Order: sequence, then C-alpha cells, then structure tokens
Amino acid sequence: MTDGPQVLIVDDELQIRRFLRVSLEANGYHIHEADNGQDAINKTAQLRPDLVILDMGLPDMDGMEVLNRLREWTKIPVIILSVRDADRDKIAALDAGADDYLTKPFSTDELLARIRVAQRHAQPQEQTAVFTLGNVQVDFSRRIVTRNGEPVKLTPTEYALLRLLIQHSGKVLTHRQILKEVWGPEYVDELHYLRVYFAQLRQKLEDDPTLPKLILTEPGVGYRLKS
Repeated sequence: MTDGPQVLIVDDELQIRRFLRVSLEANGYHIHEADNGQDAINKTAQLRPDLVILDMGLPDMDGMEVLNRLREWTKIPVIILSVRDADRDKIAALDAGADDYLTKPFSTDELLARIRVAQRHAQPQEQTAVFTLGNVQVDFSRRIVTRNGEPVKLTPTEYALLRLLIQHSGKVLTHRQILKEVWGPEYVDELHYLRVYFAQLRQKLEDDPTLPKLILTEPGVGYRLKS
C-alpha cells in the first residue's frame, strides 16, 4: 500500500477494478474501490479521495446520478471511464461537472496522463459532505436533513433551494438567480414561486418562521443563508 494520492475506483466489474488497482498502485496511487453508486457516494464523503474514476453503468444508479450527487457538495476531480462513446453522453457528463471522459478500452498511459491533468486543475479547498447551521444539519452524501436531530422531509424543490443557499452560504442570491438555477431560465419572472417555497422551507427549518434567523430575505433583491 502506498501513501500517494488517493483514488476511488467506481466500477461494478471486478476485473476492471483489479486492473486499475495494479496499474495505479504501480504508479504511486493509493486505491479504494466501490462497486455501486451509493457506496461510491458514501466512500467519497468518508475518505475524501483526491480523485474519483467513475463508470457510468452501475447496478443501483446511473453514473450520471452519482456525478450529480457528488457535485452537490464537492469539487473532487471525477474522470468518467465508460463504454458509452456517444458524443451526447460525453457532453452531458462534462456539462454535469466531470473533469474528463475516457472510453473503454483505454490506454493506461492515457489514463495516467488525464489523472495528472485533473489533479493539477483540482480545487485546493473542498466542501464538507455535512453542513451544519444552528440546529439544522444537511448530509449531502445521504440527502438527509435534520432539525434538532429529527429528520425533516423536504420536497425535491425545497431540497434544491436549500442546497443552492448552502452552496452560496452568506451570499445574496437574487430572485432571478434562484429561479434560473432551480426552475430554469424560462421561470425567471415567476417570483410567486419563491414566496411559496421559501415560506415552506422556513416552516420546516426555522424555530419561528415569522422571525427567520437562518433563511434571510434581502428586500427587493433576493435571499441568503446566514453564514
């Protein structure tokens, strides 16, 4: 075992994982493995590897879902390694935040080169998988929200709003920014959506929804999460 950079290999094919382990360990990398999407998300949160090599065809969820879940809270470099070679698959993965896309079969030397590039471009600071603000805690790796230790059930839209606020904690997000990010560019004028959903979020997360201390309103501008 080496003390070099840590790489998480996510692939349901044991032979691929073994081949990558041997190849990467021979080049100084410390390898971890996952054979399904949820295990990949959990191990990324627990181990904080320097890089993830991700297959798209996993038994429990598509690799795109794994990538989207990781990008909710971390900028750890992700290289897709997949048999899917259609341009639309590559473009979708890169747009979703993958750092590179390599198709199988592949050259070990090319993979090593792409790993080095991804490491050079890696963000030096990472967000944690668990965000705590007062008595509210959000575990991004498991998509669990608690308040005073008790589970809080959020709708997908409420969760998306909360995630956006956390990603920009302490910063003001304008009405149009929020509507564009959560609902899409065609909804940027639907301000009543925000009134309804932020009221629901405060009802579930604030001690006193009428006097919010976590989710703050910037009159005429937008909203921000207390930092």
